[in-house]
Amino acid sequence: MYRYDSYDQSIVDARVEEFRDQVQRRLAGQLTEDQFKPLRLMNGLYLQLHAYMLRVAIPYGTLSAKQMRKLGEIARKYDKGYGHFTTRTNLQYNWIKLADAPDILAELATVEMHAIQTSGNCIRNISSDQYAGVAADEVTDPRPWAELLRQWSTFHPEFTYLPRKFKIAVIAAEEDRAAMRLHDIGLKLISRDGQIGAEVYAGGGMGRTPMVAPLINEFVTEDEIVPYLEACLRVYNRYGRRDNKYKARIKILVHELGVEEYKRQVEEEFAHMRTLGLNPPREELARIRPFFANPAYEQGLSEDIDRSDPAFALWVDRQVAAHKQPGYAIVNISLKPRGGIPGDASAEQIELVADLAERYSLDELRVTHAQNLVLPHVKKADLHAIWQKLDEAGLAEANLDLIGDIIACPGLDYCSLANARSIPLAQKLSERFADAGRQKELGELKVKISGCINACGHHHAGHIGVLGVDRKGVENFQLSLGGSGAQDAAVGQITGPGFSEDGVVDAIEKVTDLYLAERQEGERFLDTYRRLGMKPFKEAIYG
Repeated sequence: MYRYDSYDQSIVDARVEEFRDQVQRRLAGQLTEDQFKPLRLMNGLYLQLHAYMLRVAIPYGTLSAKQMRKLGEIARKYDKGYGHFTTRTNLQYNWIKLADAPDILAELATVEMHAIQTSGNCIRNISSDQYAGVAADEVTDPRPWAELLRQWSTFHPEFTYLPRKFKIAVIAAEEDRAAMRLHDIGLKLISRDGQIGAEVYAGGGMGRTPMVAPLINEFVTEDEIVPYLEACLRVYNRYGRRDNKYKARIKILVHELGVEEYKRQVEEEFAHMRTLGLNPPREELARIRPFFANPAYEQGLSEDIDRSDPAFALWVDRQVAAHKQPGYAIVNISLKPRGGIPGDASAEQIELVADLAERYSLDELRVTHAQNLVLPHVKKADLHAIWQKLDEAGLAEANLDLIGDIIACPGLDYCSLANARSIPLAQKLSERFADAGRQKELGELKVKISGCINACGHHHAGHIGVLGVDRKGVENFQLSLGGSGAQDAAVGQITGPGFSEDGVVDAIEKVTDLYLAERQEGERFLDTYRRLGMKPFKEAIYG
């Protein structure tokens, strides 16, 4: 994984001291809240319903055991003993005291972490495939490009004050595990005639007006990825709406201009960019690549797994994915226990996963956009030992991609923007569908819950999505079906009138009952829904 050089470290250290001075002035009354707000947001510090929330960046979801251990230490020392992993592969602390914020950032800086550009109208944390570098189906490891984009986008003077926040994803496999086409810009690295380049998608996103990003360029060479993205952003920065925050995202611009006109303007700007010589030097990508070289895998390892313990075998079948290296496996750690809060982990659980990464995963772990964790380099011979330790810590739930693997934002329990609570609904759904046999029978079924239209819970991309809204002071939950964040990306369709919290749980059960009754052999829920359409599901829900 990437390690800071002197420039990286000096940038982060300087930002900490700058913010320390700003906090001291705020506490002394020399800055009003209106004056302080844009300064704290630049450092990932939000003022939520009950306390300050700090959002820590985890670039492309990759971190070391040392970094993970520090996150647990901060949770215990400055929060209420836990952290919340988000759909942007960040970590949020929900109970931060303002006076402590600079000290937290200083501690993060000691392990090459920060909260820069986790908020504000700038290029946010770059995301990628949680299996990057170990997936058997990838063309190349996308993380060197993600790191190059991180460096390019950090404090970019032209894109610090965009019309709205901007999100980029980079993948390199046919299977999209990062919801790439639901980003402002998505890059899919491909190989053409022996040369690496990228398909470029622009204009995706969720929120008030969800859209799947269209393809705007079939192949941009690796040398020109950065200037091409710069051209995309320049066009957006020039014409993006600043008079209406609800229409300020690039998806609105691409929609209103039309895909062909947006492409034309990008190509025109790209032609100009080529005259400026702004391509990152090849030497920089060459410098970055060795940080992501294959670790020192052992050779000649056994492929055998002792499956005599049925609980362990169930966990292996659901939570363990194929690794490109013989004798190794990828371990998915669920942060969705029965009745739990999706994405939450206690300080002790965070530190345990750090220990497991250090001992069993070559000192590396990942965070997924589905609010789970991954140990990417595990010997098959160590799987049972890892499972036992996870089981003791309440982290051995076998529900990856099943109905119990619910995504949910913090909702009205914490967020000042939310209209409804997401967490209690997720907990009720988790309890209703807790039976492992039932979850297995339902198969792949992704439920995603957002507490407001901003869609931090990715409800638009849920096979079953739930949006919490306010109906005259009462929480109301809209149900949608048919969304997907994968390579078959789609926006879910609303079924009809909303429900109470208990009512939407009942409605989801009716949806799953109809699916089981109507599915054909080999069909996932999404396949059955697409074959039948909305009508029979609507009839089952509303009668």
